[in-house]
Amino acid sequence: MGKQAFEASLAEGRHRQLARMAGEWEGRFRLWFTPDELACEAAQRGTLRSVLGGRFLLHEYESRFNDEPIEGIALYGFHLDDNEWQAAWAESFGTGTQLMSCVGPGDDPRLDVLGSYGDGQGGPRWGWRTRLEQPDDDTLVITMSNITPQGEEMLAVETRYTRSK
Repeated sequence: MGKQAFEASLAEGRHRQLARMAGEWEGRFRLWFTPDELACEAAQRGTLRSVLGGRFLLHEYESRFNDEPIEGIALYGFHLDDNEWQAAWAESFGTGTQLMSCVGPGDDPRLDVLGSYGDGQGGPRWGWRTRLEQPDDDTLVITMSNITPQGEEMLAVETRYTRSK
């Protein structure tokens, strides 16, 4: 990555897009274990901040699953040389001890990345898609989908944030 390319991305490219998401956020977390039954809905607070000179966006958040607190972190970035979105995610509830690495095509203007996880019993891996969309400066929507080993994709998590005042 050349310095000029990075500076251009900060000014008007993917890194500028990440910087727009920085701030304090609050909203609703919704979780599904099966497509037709909402398992949980709770308040969620999050902080997204630019780190390492704008190279990455760090998301730290807190919510609940029933009486169980949830804490999570995600690091989002755009790899200029490989033209791809990248993310790493860990959570006290969903990822266990795994640091999930995810990548996605840079041609998509949305941050849309794909990772995978095991079923804990030695079976085939499942896919996990994460999408971030910012329809306006004060709204951020994060959706996460499970993808079965057979390729069927279904919504698992939706967080709808509004920027804190």
